[in-house]
Amino acid sequence: MPPARLLIADDKSTMRSILRTLLAQRHELEVCGEASNGFEAVEKTKALRPDLVLLDVSMPKMTGIEAASILKSQCPDTSVILFTMYSENIGKALRSAIGVDAVLSKPDGLAALLKTIEDVLEQRSPS
Repeated sequence: MPPARLLIADDKSTMRSILRTLLAQRHELEVCGEASNGFEAVEKTKALRPDLVLLDVSMPKMTGIEAASILKSQCPDTSVILFTMYSENIGKALRSAIGVDAVLSKPDGLAALLKTIEDVLEQRSPS
């Protein structure tokens, strides 16, 4: 099976670099692109058609929340994980309001992120 294609959207280049390095170690994942704001994330998702978009909530030009809303309507086959500094409670509200596949708090750490990516991609696979 080919690796799942991911797009990383975060306004902090350091965070994108950390995520890219972490995800590159996983043979089942391929980072196909990066975006530094929500607008760029939407444009690159339309162009690259990744399996999953990892979106930071707080970004310039267009927030991750706004971008996720657009992506869920215009690219329904693309899974979306919101990655945020906010608490789990806000995450649950965002997940149900926007219909993203998962919301993860950055303080939960990278192991939790990998597990969430795995779970979301597993839900995509035909049983």
